[in-house]
Amino acid sequence: MAISWRSLLLRVVATLGVVDCLGTVRADIPTTLDGPFDPVTVPFDVSLRGNAVDLPDTDPRVRRRVKGFEPEQISVSLSAHYDSVWISWITGESQIGFNIKPLDPESVLSVVRYGTLRRPLTREATGYSLVYNQLYPFEGLQNYTSGIIHHVRLTGLKPSTLYYYRCGDPSIPAMSSTYSFKTMPISGPKSYPGGIAVVGDLGLTYNTTTTISHLIDHKPDLVLLVGDVTYANLYLTNGTGSECYSCSFPDTPIHESYQPRWDYWGRFMQGLVSKVPIMVVEGNHELEEQVGNQTFVAYSSRFAFPSKESGSSSTFYYSFNAGGIHFIMLGAYIAYNTSAEQYKWLEQDLAKVDRTTTPWLVAAWHPPWYSSYKAHYREAECMRVAMEELLYSYGVDLVFNGHVHAYERTNRVYNYTLDPCGPVYISIGDGGNREKMAIEHADEPGNCPEPSTTPDPYIGGFCATNFTSGPAAGKFCWDWQPDYSAFRESSFGHGILEDHRKCEVKMCYGIL
Repeated sequence: MAISWRSLLLRVVATLGVVDCLGTVRADIPTTLDGPFDPVTVPFDVSLRGNAVDLPDTDPRVRRRVKGFEPEQISVSLSAHYDSVWISWITGESQIGFNIKPLDPESVLSVVRYGTLRRPLTREATGYSLVYNQLYPFEGLQNYTSGIIHHVRLTGLKPSTLYYYRCGDPSIPAMSSTYSFKTMPISGPKSYPGGIAVVGDLGLTYNTTTTISHLIDHKPDLVLLVGDVTYANLYLTNGTGSECYSCSFPDTPIHESYQPRWDYWGRFMQGLVSKVPIMVVEGNHELEEQVGNQTFVAYSSRFAFPSKESGSSSTFYYSFNAGGIHFIMLGAYIAYNTSAEQYKWLEQDLAKVDRTTTPWLVAAWHPPWYSSYKAHYREAECMRVAMEELLYSYGVDLVFNGHVHAYERTNRVYNYTLDPCGPVYISIGDGGNREKMAIEHADEPGNCPEPSTTPDPYIGGFCATNFTSGPAAGKFCWDWQPDYSAFRESSFGHGILEDHRKCEVKMCYGIL
Protein backbone atom coordinates (compact mmCIF):
# COMPACT_ATOMS: atom_id res chain seq x y z
CA MET A 1 0.00 0.00 0.00
CA ALA A 2 1.33 3.42 -0.90
CA ILE A 3 1.20 5.86 1.99
CA SER A 4 1.75 9.60 1.80
CA TRP A 5 2.51 11.60 4.91
CA ARG A 6 3.96 15.01 5.56
CA SER A 7 6.71 16.27 7.80
CA LEU A 8 6.84 19.85 9.00
CA LEU A 9 10.36 20.72 10.05
CA LEU A 10 10.92 23.49 12.59
CA ARG A 11 14.20 25.43 12.65
CA VAL A 12 13.20 28.17 15.11
CA VAL A 13 12.06 29.92 11.93
CA ALA A 14 9.46 27.78 10.16
CA THR A 15 10.88 25.08 7.93
CA LEU A 16 8.42 23.06 5.92
CA GLY A 17 9.15 19.98 3.92
CA VAL A 18 8.57 16.35 3.12
CA VAL A 19 9.72 13.07 4.58
CA ASP A 20 9.60 10.05 2.29
CA CYS A 21 7.91 6.79 3.30
CA LEU A 22 11.15 5.39 4.67
CA GLY A 23 11.45 8.32 7.06
CA THR A 24 14.39 9.92 5.24
CA VAL A 25 14.45 13.71 5.31
CA ARG A 26 14.83 15.11 1.82
CA ALA A 27 17.72 17.49 1.25
CA ASP A 28 15.67 20.06 -0.66
CA ILE A 29 13.48 21.21 2.24
CA PRO A 30 12.93 24.98 1.96
CA THR A 31 12.42 27.37 4.84
CA THR A 32 9.48 29.73 4.98
CA LEU A 33 11.94 32.62 4.73
CA ASP A 34 12.20 31.42 1.13
CA GLY A 35 9.36 31.82 -1.30
CA PRO A 36 6.61 32.49 -1.81
CA PHE A 37 6.55 29.16 -3.62
CA ASP A 38 4.78 28.49 -6.89
CA PRO A 39 1.59 26.51 -6.29
CA VAL A 40 1.91 22.74 -6.71
CA THR A 41 -0.89 20.19 -7.00
CA VAL A 42 0.00 16.51 -6.74
CA PRO A 43 -2.29 14.47 -9.03
CA PHE A 44 -4.65 12.25 -7.10
CA ASP A 45 -3.40 8.68 -6.69
CA VAL A 46 -6.31 6.41 -5.79
CA SER A 47 -3.93 3.98 -4.08
CA LEU A 48 -3.28 6.60 -1.41
CA ARG A 49 -6.84 6.16 -0.13
CA GLY A 50 -5.86 2.86 1.45
CA ASN A 51 -8.46 0.98 3.48
CA ALA A 52 -10.86 3.50 5.04
CA VAL A 53 -13.02 0.86 6.71
CA ASP A 54 -13.77 1.06 10.44
CA LEU A 55 -12.33 -1.55 12.77
CA PRO A 56 -15.19 -3.85 13.88
CA ASP A 57 -16.06 -4.28 17.54
CA THR A 58 -14.64 -7.81 17.30
CA ASP A 59 -11.11 -6.55 16.62
CA PRO A 60 -8.96 -7.50 19.64
CA ARG A 61 -7.38 -4.03 19.63
CA VAL A 62 -10.70 -2.44 20.66
CA ARG A 63 -12.03 -5.10 23.03
CA ARG A 64 -12.11 -4.52 26.80
CA ARG A 65 -9.21 -6.48 28.26
CA VAL A 66 -9.34 -5.44 31.93
CA LYS A 67 -11.47 -6.84 34.72
CA GLY A 68 -13.66 -5.14 37.30
CA PHE A 69 -12.44 -1.61 38.05
CA GLU A 70 -8.95 -2.01 36.63
CA PRO A 71 -7.90 1.08 34.63
CA GLU A 72 -8.12 1.19 30.83
CA GLN A 73 -8.02 3.85 28.10
CA ILE A 74 -5.07 5.45 29.90
CA SER A 75 -3.71 8.71 28.49
CA VAL A 76 -1.37 11.59 29.28
CA SER A 77 -1.97 15.24 28.41
CA LEU A 78 0.00 18.39 29.17
CA SER A 79 -0.73 21.17 31.57
CA ALA A 80 0.22 24.75 30.67
CA HIS A 81 3.91 24.30 31.54
CA TYR A 82 6.51 21.53 31.72
CA ASP A 83 6.14 21.02 35.49
CA SER A 84 2.69 19.46 35.31
CA VAL A 85 0.77 16.82 33.34
CA TRP A 86 -2.64 15.16 33.49
CA ILE A 87 -3.18 11.40 33.68
CA SER A 88 -6.61 10.15 32.60
CA TRP A 89 -8.21 6.71 32.54
CA ILE A 90 -11.53 4.87 32.74
CA THR A 91 -12.70 2.22 35.20
CA GLY A 92 -15.83 0.11 35.10
CA GLU A 93 -17.93 -0.82 32.10
CA SER A 94 -19.99 1.53 29.98
CA GLN A 95 -23.60 0.64 29.20
CA ILE A 96 -25.77 1.16 26.14
CA GLY A 97 -29.44 0.26 25.97
CA PHE A 98 -32.92 1.28 27.06
CA ASN A 99 -32.48 0.79 30.82
CA ILE A 100 -29.05 2.05 31.75
CA LYS A 101 -27.90 2.75 35.28
CA PRO A 102 -24.95 5.17 35.64
CA LEU A 103 -22.04 4.12 37.82
CA ASP A 104 -21.23 6.12 40.94
CA PRO A 105 -18.03 8.11 40.23
CA GLU A 106 -17.39 8.39 43.97
CA SER A 107 -17.19 4.60 44.32
CA VAL A 108 -13.64 4.37 42.95
CA LEU A 109 -10.65 6.49 43.96
CA SER A 110 -8.57 8.51 41.47
CA VAL A 111 -4.93 7.94 42.45
CA VAL A 112 -1.64 8.16 40.56
CA ARG A 113 1.63 6.97 42.06
CA TYR A 114 4.68 8.23 40.20
CA GLY A 115 8.39 8.94 40.35
CA THR A 116 11.63 9.02 38.38
CA LEU A 117 12.38 5.39 39.25
CA ARG A 118 10.22 2.47 38.11
CA ARG A 119 10.09 1.31 41.73
CA PRO A 120 9.42 2.43 44.27
CA LEU A 121 6.98 5.09 43.06
CA THR A 122 7.44 7.54 45.90
CA ARG A 123 4.97 10.29 45.02
CA GLU A 124 1.18 10.22 44.97
CA ALA A 125 -1.49 12.51 43.53
CA THR A 126 -5.28 12.36 43.66
CA GLY A 127 -7.81 13.89 41.29
CA TYR A 128 -11.47 13.78 40.40
CA SER A 129 -13.83 11.45 38.57
CA LEU A 130 -17.03 11.75 36.56
CA VAL A 131 -19.54 9.81 34.49
CA TYR A 132 -21.28 11.24 31.45
CA ASN A 133 -24.44 10.18 29.63
CA GLN A 134 -25.53 10.40 26.01
CA LEU A 135 -29.33 10.48 26.18
CA TYR A 136 -31.97 10.70 23.46
CA PRO A 137 -35.62 11.65 24.13
CA PHE A 138 -36.91 9.56 21.24
CA GLU A 139 -38.50 6.12 21.25
CA GLY A 140 -36.30 3.37 19.87
CA LEU A 141 -32.98 5.18 20.41
CA GLN A 142 -30.58 3.60 22.89
CA ASN A 143 -28.98 5.64 25.65
CA TYR A 144 -25.39 5.40 26.85
CA THR A 145 -23.59 5.91 30.15
CA SER A 146 -19.82 5.88 30.38
CA GLY A 147 -17.46 4.10 32.69
CA ILE A 148 -15.95 6.19 35.48
CA ILE A 149 -13.57 8.73 33.94
CA HIS A 150 -10.64 9.82 36.11
CA HIS A 151 -8.39 12.89 35.73
CA VAL A 152 -5.40 13.46 38.00
CA ARG A 153 -2.93 16.33 37.70
CA LEU A 154 0.71 15.66 38.60
CA THR A 155 2.69 18.73 39.69
CA GLY A 156 6.25 19.64 40.65
CA LEU A 157 7.79 17.80 37.69
CA LYS A 158 11.25 18.43 36.28
CA PRO A 159 11.76 19.33 32.59
CA SER A 160 12.90 16.77 30.01
CA THR A 161 12.60 13.99 32.59
CA LEU A 162 11.26 10.46 32.30
CA TYR A 163 8.62 9.65 34.91
CA TYR A 164 7.05 6.29 35.70
CA TYR A 165 3.48 5.98 36.96
CA ARG A 166 0.62 3.68 37.91
CA CYS A 167 -2.99 4.79 38.11
CA GLY A 168 -6.14 3.42 39.69
CA ASP A 169 -7.56 2.71 43.14
CA PRO A 170 -5.04 1.06 45.50
CA SER A 171 -7.75 0.32 48.07
CA ILE A 172 -9.62 -2.23 45.91
CA PRO A 173 -6.85 -2.93 44.78
CA ALA A 174 -7.15 -2.04 41.10
CA MET A 175 -3.97 -0.38 39.85
CA SER A 176 -2.64 -0.32 36.32
CA SER A 177 0.67 -1.66 35.10
CA THR A 178 3.59 0.74 35.17
CA TYR A 179 3.75 3.27 32.32
CA SER A 180 6.07 6.17 31.62
CA PHE A 181 6.07 9.61 30.00
CA LYS A 182 8.65 12.32 29.38
CA THR A 183 8.02 15.91 30.42
CA MET A 184 8.43 18.81 28.00
CA PRO A 185 11.73 20.74 27.99
CA ILE A 186 11.95 24.02 29.85
CA SER A 187 10.82 26.98 27.74
CA GLY A 188 13.62 28.82 25.96
CA PRO A 189 14.71 29.96 22.49
CA LYS A 190 16.86 26.85 21.92
CA SER A 191 14.72 24.33 23.79
CA TYR A 192 12.28 22.17 21.82
CA PRO A 193 10.63 18.73 22.00
CA GLY A 194 12.27 16.06 19.89
CA GLY A 195 9.25 15.79 17.60
CA ILE A 196 5.58 16.74 17.60
CA ALA A 197 3.11 14.62 15.65
CA VAL A 198 0.20 16.50 14.06
CA VAL A 199 -2.90 14.66 12.88
CA GLY A 200 -6.52 15.50 12.18
CA ASP A 201 -9.77 13.69 11.39
CA LEU A 202 -8.39 10.42 12.71
CA GLY A 203 -11.28 8.02 13.22
CA LEU A 204 -10.72 4.32 13.81
CA THR A 205 -10.21 2.58 10.47
CA TYR A 206 -7.53 0.33 9.06
CA ASN A 207 -6.07 3.54 7.60
CA THR A 208 -5.99 4.94 11.14
CA THR A 209 -3.93 1.98 12.29
CA THR A 210 -1.44 2.67 9.49
CA THR A 211 -1.22 6.35 10.42
CA ILE A 212 -0.64 5.56 14.11
CA SER A 213 1.94 2.91 13.22
CA HIS A 214 3.94 5.41 11.15
CA LEU A 215 3.49 8.05 13.83
CA ILE A 216 4.87 5.73 16.52
CA ASP A 217 7.89 4.96 14.31
CA HIS A 218 8.86 8.66 14.58
CA LYS A 219 8.91 8.44 18.39
CA PRO A 220 7.25 11.86 18.93
CA ASP A 221 7.33 13.65 22.27
CA LEU A 222 3.83 15.09 21.79
CA VAL A 223 0.72 14.49 19.66
CA LEU A 224 -1.62 17.25 18.45
CA LEU A 225 -5.06 16.09 17.31
CA VAL A 226 -6.81 18.97 15.55
CA GLY A 227 -10.37 17.71 15.80
CA ASP A 228 -12.63 14.87 14.62
CA VAL A 229 -11.58 12.08 16.93
CA THR A 230 -13.67 8.90 16.74
CA TYR A 231 -16.45 9.54 14.17
CA ALA A 232 -18.89 7.89 16.56
CA ASN A 233 -21.56 10.14 15.05
CA LEU A 234 -21.45 8.23 11.78
CA TYR A 235 -23.41 5.51 13.61
CA LEU A 236 -26.94 5.00 14.84
CA THR A 237 -27.36 4.04 18.49
CA ASN A 238 -27.92 0.43 17.39
CA GLY A 239 -24.37 0.30 15.99
CA THR A 240 -25.25 0.63 12.29
CA GLY A 241 -22.74 2.91 10.58
CA SER A 242 -22.16 4.65 7.25
CA GLU A 243 -19.49 6.80 5.63
CA CYS A 244 -22.23 9.39 5.00
CA TYR A 245 -24.72 9.74 7.84
CA SER A 246 -27.11 12.14 6.11
CA CYS A 247 -27.11 9.98 2.95
CA SER A 248 -27.90 6.73 4.76
CA PHE A 249 -30.04 7.99 7.66
CA PRO A 250 -31.94 11.07 6.41
CA ASP A 251 -35.01 10.59 8.59
CA THR A 252 -33.58 10.18 12.10
CA PRO A 253 -35.21 12.54 14.63
CA ILE A 254 -31.77 13.65 15.85
CA HIS A 255 -28.21 13.06 14.65
CA GLU A 256 -27.42 9.91 16.60
CA SER A 257 -24.06 8.72 17.90
CA TYR A 258 -22.81 5.28 18.92
CA GLN A 259 -20.77 6.08 22.01
CA PRO A 260 -19.02 2.68 22.33
CA ARG A 261 -16.83 3.83 19.41
CA TRP A 262 -15.24 6.25 21.89
CA ASP A 263 -14.32 3.33 24.12
CA TYR A 264 -12.92 1.39 21.15
CA TRP A 265 -10.81 4.41 20.19
CA GLY A 266 -9.50 4.88 23.73
CA ARG A 267 -8.43 1.25 23.93
CA PHE A 268 -6.73 1.31 20.55
CA MET A 269 -4.88 4.55 21.29
CA GLN A 270 -3.71 3.59 24.80
CA GLY A 271 -0.48 2.06 23.51
CA LEU A 272 0.55 5.50 22.23
CA VAL A 273 -1.09 8.06 24.49
CA SER A 274 -0.31 6.33 27.79
CA LYS A 275 3.32 7.24 27.00
CA VAL A 276 3.12 10.29 24.73
CA PRO A 277 1.00 13.30 25.76
CA ILE A 278 -1.91 14.08 23.44
CA MET A 279 -3.53 17.52 23.10
CA VAL A 280 -6.94 17.65 21.43
CA VAL A 281 -9.20 20.39 20.13
CA GLU A 282 -12.82 19.82 19.15
CA GLY A 283 -14.07 19.16 15.62
CA ASN A 284 -17.56 19.02 14.17
CA HIS A 285 -17.81 15.25 14.70
CA GLU A 286 -17.55 15.79 18.45
CA LEU A 287 -20.76 17.86 18.47
CA GLU A 288 -23.01 14.87 19.26
CA GLU A 289 -26.26 16.61 20.18
CA GLN A 290 -28.41 14.97 22.85
CA VAL A 291 -31.23 15.69 25.30
CA GLY A 292 -31.45 19.27 26.51
CA ASN A 293 -29.51 20.51 23.47
CA GLN A 294 -26.27 19.40 25.11
CA THR A 295 -23.29 19.04 22.78
CA PHE A 296 -19.63 17.99 22.93
CA VAL A 297 -20.21 16.06 26.16
CA ALA A 298 -18.00 13.05 25.34
CA TYR A 299 -15.18 15.32 24.13
CA SER A 300 -15.30 17.54 27.21
CA SER A 301 -15.54 14.57 29.60
CA ARG A 302 -12.99 12.11 28.25
CA PHE A 303 -9.98 14.39 27.78
CA ALA A 304 -8.14 16.51 30.32
CA PHE A 305 -7.41 20.08 29.25
CA PRO A 306 -5.14 22.76 30.74
CA SER A 307 -8.00 25.23 30.58
CA LYS A 308 -7.84 26.50 34.16
CA GLU A 309 -4.03 26.56 34.10
CA SER A 310 -4.06 28.76 31.00
CA GLY A 311 -6.81 31.10 32.20
CA SER A 312 -9.60 29.60 30.08
CA SER A 313 -13.04 28.69 31.34
CA SER A 314 -13.72 26.27 28.49
CA THR A 315 -12.55 22.93 27.09
CA PHE A 316 -12.89 24.48 23.62
CA TYR A 317 -9.88 26.78 23.88
CA TYR A 318 -6.70 26.77 25.95
CA SER A 319 -2.94 27.19 25.60
CA PHE A 320 0.26 25.50 26.72
CA ASN A 321 4.01 25.63 26.25
CA ALA A 322 6.15 22.88 24.77
CA GLY A 323 9.72 24.10 25.14
CA GLY A 324 10.20 27.21 23.01
CA ILE A 325 6.74 26.90 21.43
CA HIS A 326 3.56 28.47 22.77
CA PHE A 327 0.53 26.59 21.45
CA ILE A 328 -2.92 28.17 21.27
CA MET A 329 -5.86 25.83 20.69
CA LEU A 330 -9.01 27.63 19.52
CA GLY A 331 -12.64 26.62 19.24
CA ALA A 332 -14.56 27.10 16.00
CA TYR A 333 -17.78 25.72 17.49
CA ILE A 334 -18.13 28.21 20.30
CA ALA A 335 -18.54 32.01 20.10
CA TYR A 336 -15.41 33.70 18.74
CA ASN A 337 -16.47 37.26 17.89
CA THR A 338 -14.79 40.25 19.51
CA SER A 339 -17.30 40.35 22.39
CA ALA A 340 -17.05 36.62 23.13
CA GLU A 341 -15.22 35.14 26.12
CA GLN A 342 -12.95 33.20 23.79
CA TYR A 343 -11.78 36.33 21.99
CA LYS A 344 -11.14 38.15 25.26
CA TRP A 345 -9.18 35.15 26.56
CA LEU A 346 -7.15 35.04 23.33
CA GLU A 347 -6.23 38.72 23.65
CA GLN A 348 -5.04 38.15 27.19
CA ASP A 349 -3.15 34.98 26.35
CA LEU A 350 -1.33 36.55 23.39
CA ALA A 351 -0.42 39.61 25.45
CA LYS A 352 1.32 37.39 28.02
CA VAL A 353 3.50 35.54 25.48
CA ASP A 354 7.20 36.31 25.89
CA ARG A 355 8.80 35.73 22.49
CA THR A 356 12.27 35.68 24.03
CA THR A 357 11.20 32.57 25.98
CA THR A 358 8.79 31.00 23.49
CA PRO A 359 9.89 32.40 20.09
CA TRP A 360 7.45 30.16 18.30
CA LEU A 361 3.73 30.93 18.35
CA VAL A 362 1.60 28.13 16.90
CA ALA A 363 -2.20 28.04 16.74
CA ALA A 364 -4.57 25.20 15.93
CA TRP A 365 -8.29 24.74 15.39
CA HIS A 366 -10.41 22.41 13.30
CA PRO A 367 -11.86 24.06 10.13
CA PRO A 368 -9.26 25.83 7.95
CA TRP A 369 -9.48 29.47 6.94
CA TYR A 370 -7.33 28.89 3.87
CA SER A 371 -8.20 25.88 1.77
CA SER A 372 -8.58 25.59 -1.99
CA TYR A 373 -10.54 22.35 -1.90
CA LYS A 374 -14.24 22.31 -2.77
CA ALA A 375 -15.09 20.50 0.47
CA HIS A 376 -15.75 23.02 3.25
CA TYR A 377 -14.60 25.90 1.02
CA ARG A 378 -14.60 29.17 3.03
CA GLU A 379 -16.84 27.50 5.61
CA ALA A 380 -15.11 29.20 8.55
CA GLU A 381 -14.94 32.64 6.94
CA CYS A 382 -16.73 34.37 9.83
CA MET A 383 -14.14 33.03 12.26
CA ARG A 384 -11.37 34.29 9.99
CA VAL A 385 -12.95 37.73 9.76
CA ALA A 386 -13.28 37.91 13.55
CA MET A 387 -9.87 36.60 14.63
CA GLU A 388 -7.31 36.82 11.81
CA GLU A 389 -6.19 40.38 12.49
CA LEU A 390 -5.54 39.61 16.15
CA LEU A 391 -3.43 36.55 15.38
CA TYR A 392 -1.54 38.46 12.67
CA SER A 393 -0.82 41.40 14.97
CA TYR A 394 0.92 39.08 17.44
CA GLY A 395 2.95 37.33 14.75
CA VAL A 396 1.56 33.80 14.82
CA ASP A 397 4.02 31.62 12.88
CA LEU A 398 2.11 28.44 12.06
CA VAL A 399 -1.51 27.33 12.06
CA PHE A 400 -2.64 23.70 11.98
CA ASN A 401 -6.12 22.67 10.85
CA GLY A 402 -8.04 19.55 9.88
CA HIS A 403 -11.61 19.14 8.56
CA VAL A 404 -10.74 19.03 4.84
CA HIS A 405 -9.71 15.44 4.16
CA ALA A 406 -6.50 16.20 2.33
CA TYR A 407 -3.14 17.90 2.83
CA GLU A 408 -2.50 21.54 1.95
CA ARG A 409 0.25 23.98 2.91
CA THR A 410 0.02 27.69 2.20
CA ASN A 411 2.54 30.38 1.60
CA ARG A 412 2.61 33.04 4.29
CA VAL A 413 -0.73 34.78 3.91
CA TYR A 414 -2.94 37.41 5.50
CA ASN A 415 -6.42 38.36 4.27
CA TYR A 416 -5.91 36.24 1.12
CA THR A 417 -2.81 38.24 0.20
CA LEU A 418 0.75 36.93 0.28
CA ASP A 419 2.44 38.51 3.27
CA PRO A 420 5.92 37.64 4.62
CA CYS A 421 4.67 38.34 8.15
CA GLY A 422 1.56 36.18 7.89
CA PRO A 423 1.34 32.61 9.21
CA VAL A 424 1.83 29.46 7.20
CA TYR A 425 -1.41 27.44 7.34
CA ILE A 426 -1.22 23.67 7.18
CA SER A 427 -4.33 21.54 6.74
CA ILE A 428 -3.65 17.94 7.65
CA GLY A 429 -7.22 16.72 7.66
CA ASP A 430 -7.22 13.01 6.92
CA GLY A 431 -5.67 10.80 9.55
CA GLY A 432 -7.56 7.83 8.13
CA ASN A 433 -11.28 8.33 8.88
CA ARG A 434 -13.99 6.47 6.97
CA GLU A 435 -15.46 9.49 5.17
CA LYS A 436 -14.49 10.30 1.62
CA MET A 437 -11.20 11.99 0.81
CA ALA A 438 -11.31 15.55 -0.58
CA ILE A 439 -10.11 15.43 -4.18
CA GLU A 440 -11.94 18.27 -5.96
CA HIS A 441 -10.58 21.83 -5.94
CA ALA A 442 -12.79 24.92 -5.90
CA ASP A 443 -10.70 26.50 -8.67
CA GLU A 444 -11.42 23.71 -11.16
CA PRO A 445 -14.19 24.26 -13.75
CA GLY A 446 -17.66 23.67 -12.33
CA ASN A 447 -16.45 23.16 -8.75
CA CYS A 448 -16.93 26.64 -7.26
CA PRO A 449 -19.74 26.29 -4.71
CA GLU A 450 -22.72 28.60 -4.44
CA PRO A 451 -21.78 31.07 -1.65
CA SER A 452 -25.00 30.55 0.29
CA THR A 453 -24.21 26.83 0.66
CA THR A 454 -20.83 27.33 2.34
CA PRO A 455 -21.57 28.35 5.97
CA ASP A 456 -21.69 25.72 8.71
CA PRO A 457 -24.61 26.54 11.03
CA TYR A 458 -22.59 25.44 14.04
CA ILE A 459 -19.72 27.80 13.16
CA GLY A 460 -22.26 30.56 12.58
CA GLY A 461 -22.86 33.48 10.26
CA PHE A 462 -22.44 34.16 6.56
CA CYS A 463 -19.31 36.13 5.75
CA ALA A 464 -18.00 34.54 2.56
CA THR A 465 -18.70 36.91 -0.30
CA ASN A 466 -16.97 37.56 -3.62
CA PHE A 467 -13.41 38.80 -3.42
CA THR A 468 -13.13 42.57 -3.87
CA SER A 469 -9.46 42.73 -4.89
CA GLY A 470 -6.60 40.61 -6.18
CA PRO A 471 -6.57 38.05 -9.01
CA ALA A 472 -10.02 36.70 -8.04
CA ALA A 473 -11.73 40.11 -7.72
CA GLY A 474 -15.45 39.88 -8.38
CA LYS A 475 -15.47 36.10 -8.02
CA PHE A 476 -16.13 33.65 -5.20
CA CYS A 477 -13.37 31.28 -6.29
CA TRP A 478 -10.08 31.58 -8.11
CA ASP A 479 -9.83 30.25 -11.67
CA TRP A 480 -6.52 28.53 -10.89
CA GLN A 481 -4.74 27.25 -7.81
CA PRO A 482 -4.57 30.34 -5.57
CA ASP A 483 -1.23 32.02 -5.00
CA TYR A 484 -1.58 31.42 -1.28
CA SER A 485 -1.76 27.64 -1.84
CA ALA A 486 1.83 26.38 -2.02
CA PHE A 487 1.22 22.62 -2.08
CA ARG A 488 -1.81 20.35 -2.02
CA GLU A 489 -2.25 16.59 -2.18
CA SER A 490 -5.18 14.27 -1.54
CA SER A 491 -3.78 11.60 0.76
CA PHE A 492 -4.08 10.43 4.36
CA GLY A 493 -1.49 10.46 7.09
CA HIS A 494 0.12 12.71 9.69
CA GLY A 495 2.77 15.39 10.08
CA ILE A 496 5.89 15.64 12.21
CA LEU A 497 7.05 19.01 13.56
CA GLU A 498 10.75 18.89 14.38
CA ASP A 499 13.47 21.22 15.61
CA HIS A 500 16.54 21.25 13.40
CA ARG A 501 18.46 23.54 15.73
CA LYS A 502 19.29 26.20 13.17
CA CYS A 503 18.81 29.73 14.46
CA GLU A 504 17.98 32.44 11.95
CA VAL A 505 16.82 36.03 12.24
CA LYS A 506 13.10 36.59 12.00
CA MET A 507 12.69 40.18 10.90
CA CYS A 508 8.90 40.47 11.03
CA TYR A 509 8.63 40.22 14.79
CA GLY A 510 12.10 41.16 15.96
CA ILE A 511 12.89 37.70 17.28
CA LEU A 512 16.60 36.84 17.16
